[in-house]
Amino acid sequence: MGNHIHDNQRSGSSMTQRGLRFRRAAAVAAASTALLLVVTACGDAPSTASGGQGGGLPKTVTVWATMPLTGPTGFFGELSNKALELAVEEVNDTHFLGDTTLDLITKDTGGNSSQAASLASQAVADKKVSAVFGSIFSGDAVAQSAIAQQAGLPIVYTQAGSDGVVVGDYTYRFTPLMNDYYPVLTKFVQEQHPQTIAFMYDAPNPTMTEVATKAIPAMAEEVGATITTSIGTQATTTDYTSPVSQLLSDKPDLVAAIQLGAASATVMTELRRQGYTGPVLGNGAASSGNLEPAGAAGSGMVWAATFSPDQQDPTSQKFVKLYEEAYNGEEPRNYSAESYDAVWFLARALKEADSADRAAVKDAMQKLAGEPFDGALGTGLRMVDNSVVVAGKAIEYRDGKEVLLYTGELPR
Repeated sequence: MGNHIHDNQRSGSSMTQRGLRFRRAAAVAAASTALLLVVTACGDAPSTASGGQGGGLPKTVTVWATMPLTGPTGFFGELSNKALELAVEEVNDTHFLGDTTLDLITKDTGGNSSQAASLASQAVADKKVSAVFGSIFSGDAVAQSAIAQQAGLPIVYTQAGSDGVVVGDYTYRFTPLMNDYYPVLTKFVQEQHPQTIAFMYDAPNPTMTEVATKAIPAMAEEVGATITTSIGTQATTTDYTSPVSQLLSDKPDLVAAIQLGAASATVMTELRRQGYTGPVLGNGAASSGNLEPAGAAGSGMVWAATFSPDQQDPTSQKFVKLYEEAYNGEEPRNYSAESYDAVWFLARALKEADSADRAAVKDAMQKLAGEPFDGALGTGLRMVDNSVVVAGKAIEYRDGKEVLLYTGELPR
């Protein structure tokens, strides 16, 4: 799975030909069957792929994944795509759709909103495409949703956690708004007893801007702290000496650095160099090895996530085992769990619709969105306004490891 084939060469059939199954072995087949039974248990899907009212599924259902595989968010796009491939293989290997197989074709957005929009338009025009997995980057996703919703193409997102992504009955998201689960960190903030908080954030990123300008000030108000400094950095920023100096100018008790990917390590290194020794509120983009370049300076960053491989939900642990077997012990992250559940949501919708017709798939998605389900993200999950609802997890980076501090309550 490490050698990726981009664009239309990267399909479900080619994955089978490359022999992905050899990396999982018999133990994974058993784990996947067990997880399949739980993931679909709450959906009450038809017992066969051709027994419903939709006229029957074709032999192959074509689905596009439009991910940033290059550019600043490429690393996260690759993580998401690995889980998409794993879940598609599982759907096909277990014959969940009978004789029908999913053909996953991956397209690279490059983290460019114009390219993401162009790919959405291409998917709309290609009548063989029944659904799309949208970009994880919010800027891309907002551009794609307007096109998909207007044209009637089902599109399912992960990680695109800002407003403007879910805009109608053809748009779905297997992550909540980050603003909705970021407050899980309120308990941690309270334990620090801060009187003052300063934060910096990646201004071009809609999700990070919303967290910095809404969620963090709301937490500050709840714990009785004052915001002293707010700094928006640009995607082109590489030298954080001046922003960090400005951030620390009023000697805040607690700081937040809501940055993208590798920038988290750079900022943490600079914060420590300039003498700040306390905890730092971050975001999930700091995960999956992005803090490693900071070394010991990275310890103490804390962020909110939708998933942790340490959470003990039975279906989550079965997914962790499945993923680790497939990828030589690599731990899955929230990107992975969300993508895995997104594929199964589509598979259940196809089975419910008994059709690859876009409108029929959308109707089935609408039905399933109103039913509880268990999956990689946890148990007792549901969707509200076409976005999944999960309990937030507080994660701390400590001595080179991502440690689950605690899990919040599942929103009612």
